[in-house]
Amino acid sequence: MSVLLRLCGAIDRLNGAIGRAVTWAVLAMTLISSGNALIRYGFNISSNAWLEIQWYLFSAVFLLCAGYTLRHNEHIRIDVIAGRFSRRTQAWIEVLGGALFLLPMACLILWLSWPIFMGSFTSGEMSSDAGGLVRWPAKLLIPVGFALLALQGVSETVKRLAFLLGMAPDPAAREDGAHG
Repeated sequence: MSVLLRLCGAIDRLNGAIGRAVTWAVLAMTLISSGNALIRYGFNISSNAWLEIQWYLFSAVFLLCAGYTLRHNEHIRIDVIAGRFSRRTQAWIEVLGGALFLLPMACLILWLSWPIFMGSFTSGEMSSDAGGLVRWPAKLLIPVGFALLALQGVSETVKRLAFLLGMAPDPAAREDGAHG
């Protein structure tokens, strides 16, 4: 189990680093959006590429930070019900939810999205809008984002199993105040 917990630490660090790095995309989106609006309304000049890069950045934040969000226990769930249970029962719910729902869904989307990305990449697919961008980088975000989510799902499931087996502290205790 100690080897698995060390792997969990590596996965946590990977998603932590990606999550912190991708937060800069929020600043970039804000600057691009503001600059695009100023230029469009101030000078009556517009570019589809600037609009599309905003969409790409939004997609990057949403997809690449899904694992980071799971790592910090900030994903959507039914706290109104689960919050009434003991920590051990909550951990069992998270183990079963991860194993039966999160991991199969993330792996299925990863598997289904890879050929779509590859088709776009090999064909050099471009936006159909004038002045638009190449499409494959945005399509690559889908399998990468779901791979990161699946990895974090494995990490969270293993950490909760270790807690249930008495081999590690409650992972939720760390999540209450530390975001690293």
